[in-house]
Amino acid sequence: MANKALVITGASRGIGAATAALFRDQGYRVINLSRREPGIEGISHITADLKQLDWPASVSATLTEQLAGINCISVIHNAGLLLKDSVESVSAEDLHAAMQVNVIAPAQLNQLLFPLMGAGSSITYVGSTLSEKAVAGSCSYVTSKHAVIGLMRASCQDLAGKQIHTSCVCPGFTETEMLNDHVGGSQEILDSIASGVTFNRLITPMEIAKTLLFSAENPVVNGSVMHANLGQIEH
Repeated sequence: MANKALVITGASRGIGAATAALFRDQGYRVINLSRREPGIEGISHITADLKQLDWPASVSATLTEQLAGINCISVIHNAGLLLKDSVESVSAEDLHAAMQVNVIAPAQLNQLLFPLMGAGSSITYVGSTLSEKAVAGSCSYVTSKHAVIGLMRASCQDLAGKQIHTSCVCPGFTETEMLNDHVGGSQEILDSIASGVTFNRLITPMEIAKTLLFSAENPVVNGSVMHANLGQIEH
């Protein structure tokens, strides 16, 4: 059995799938929490609907059992909910859903795992370029991703002395199903987005996965916000 584990949310596709596979290849026992099971060999899966406030009750016993004997645990809060809405029209229900998946569920998962996490463990939050800036039409996402940085900074302060480090990796525009769905599959829009990056391309999920691995394994980044966006052209 591996003596280190990754607990990740949302590894059924995109950045999460690439990250789960990379950590597996680095010798981690990988446990995914999401509604859909990843089609990745060697990954343990626990079904969880993070949109539900009471989701921890359904996974706690199984998660604890699968982590038995392992106290070096890396947690990556990758699952995210991206909706199209604006400050003028966002509903309370949609704002609550975005906050639940993107902010509250990570806090809940942390509390499940803290009793099991020993020295050398880590918590990495997946933020966004929109954790520190905003675009029109993504009110609930922007709001929740700003809150993710606050949660990470609170984690850093509250865990002082426990030898558990934390950081927030903020991907730029990454070639994922979520981005493709958000733009309605429009290649024209994707090309326009890529033109705003200094490398004139989208980021690959594996590039973000490697950044997450670095973050998880290097305590010197404790409390850091790390932008992984290939350099965005500012106007």
